[in-house]
Amino acid sequence: MENKSKRDEIIEVINKLFIYTDTRQWSRLQEEVFTPIVQFDRGLEGTVDLSGADITKLWDEGFRGLGAIHHQAGNYLVDFGHESIEADVFCYAVAYHFTKNEPVEKLREFIGRYNMHVVLTDLGWRIDRFKYTLTYRSPDAA
Repeated sequence: MENKSKRDEIIEVINKLFIYTDTRQWSRLQEEVFTPIVQFDRGLEGTVDLSGADITKLWDEGFRGLGAIHHQAGNYLVDFGHESIEADVFCYAVAYHFTKNEPVEKLREFIGRYNMHVVLTDLGWRIDRFKYTLTYRSPDAA
């Protein structure tokens, strides 16, 4: 049996966020990554409470025209809070969105940082707060 630290378990949940998004495994995101309600930062629109189903529906619609998605994350900082049953997580991430539209293929790059909060539930660690801050993007990324 694997002996994972709490930090390793948390980073695995964050990695699942990116892997399941890239592979469009929406039900696994809802079941294995998010709490039932997530405080989701929508940038200029502010923070709203969304269900995992709401978040994955937004992402499914937003990514529908893409041929491929790839996130690469790292530089994780995990800061444990109250009694080590919650933690703030920071990481950098690069996202590539590939569109294969005729007559031109496009690769858009998004570089930014994530600030998330996780809590320990009966099912394991889950994300209950989520904020993405774009640092920059490729010139043709709209």
